[in-house]
Amino acid sequence: MQKVDINKIQEIVSEQRPLLNALRQQIARVIVGNENVLTHITIAMLCNGHVLLEGVPGVAKTTIIKTFAQALGLQFQRIQFTPDLLPADLVGTLIYNPKTHEFETKKGPIFANLILADEINRAPAKVQSALLEAMQEKQVTIGTTTYELDQPFFVFATQNPVEQEGTYTLPEAQIDRFMFKILVDYPSKENEKEIILRSSKDLLIDQMIDKKMILELQETIRKVYVDSTILDYIVNIIFATRMPQEFKNKTLSAYIQYGVSPRGGIVLYHAAQANAFLEGRTFVTPDDVKAVAYAILRHRILLNYEAEADNVTSDEIIGNLLRSVPTP
Repeated sequence: MQKVDINKIQEIVSEQRPLLNALRQQIARVIVGNENVLTHITIAMLCNGHVLLEGVPGVAKTTIIKTFAQALGLQFQRIQFTPDLLPADLVGTLIYNPKTHEFETKKGPIFANLILADEINRAPAKVQSALLEAMQEKQVTIGTTTYELDQPFFVFATQNPVEQEGTYTLPEAQIDRFMFKILVDYPSKENEKEIILRSSKDLLIDQMIDKKMILELQETIRKVYVDSTILDYIVNIIFATRMPQEFKNKTLSAYIQYGVSPRGGIVLYHAAQANAFLEGRTFVTPDDVKAVAYAILRHRILLNYEAEADNVTSDEIIGNLLRSVPTP
């Protein structure tokens, strides 16, 4: 397992963690509630991961992402996905210059640090394929030339689970590239009052972190200690989705069609490290794994028709799963 200097890591955590607390406080000037959503977005930033936010219109999905981008000081681009969107509208294209008699590259909005893919499920398959290369390889291809994207690079996408007209089902390969699928719900009564009161104010966000600091934070996260028992726990959770019969869980066997990919295990490992960092610890506990499990697994567990017929959700399956796998 990892050979680490716990004292050195503790020193780094103590130094860097206040920056994230200040970041959260700054975002809270605009965003009311949604603490769990902000925590998961912060973890995704620390792990260089992409995020899919799902919720009905008007629950501040776009506002959360724009506010987060302002506080990070990253180059930001919002792309409205529509059925007539073309790959060139996303990554760019080659344009003929009659003066030079040569084709010149016009780069698209994908060349930014943080991309807001608004209503991502409204774009056709070709656009999704172009986005897939950027998400996974951190590069795009225009013509015959491949361009590296600036780091860090994040895709924060939104989708509406209610309205289905004019939408496309996201490919499983693309959904798996999202580190988290976060459900954004309606606010509480108290939060609703505060939202209404703040709606008439012009709230400004200060930049709290820059690109260099983000990369340094990502490097720190990789140093958070993960014991072998925690690694075994993560692997058991992943395998319980693939071979639930080994855990003697009839519910999982009855409803799961396909289990979690190896990529799911990797991001669960790193997200647990980031959660431990946010809690001010230099080591991962089982609670860190459980804290991020729902947002990581809910879009990676493919349920069968029996689950749909019985109105069984992915979150219910994950809860059952976490109760079935022995906690170290």
